[in-house]
Amino acid sequence: MISSNINNSFAIGVKGIQDGIAGAENAAKRIARSGVDGPQGTGGESAIAGSGGLAEPIVDLKLYSRSVEASAQVVKTADETLGSLLDIMA
Repeated sequence: MISSNINNSFAIGVKGIQDGIAGAENAAKRIARSGVDGPQGTGGESAIAGSGGLAEPIVDLKLYSRSVEASAQVVKTADETLGSLLDIMA
């Protein structure tokens, strides 16, 4: 029972890391494309606030970064819990 819970925690943590990295890559690509696909010759204000602006992908990038950090903490906690259980059983 405990073993399956720890395995589930590892799996959830790893999946969260993978999803976060994929989302961050997507957001980074959108940021990179905004320099190519974005409005040319406009002021920075309209480039950020208008459609195709940078605000949304920058916020997404930060959110995905925090998601990866949180998922890594889940994996770390599961690892520490497993280590403690092994120490107790030894």
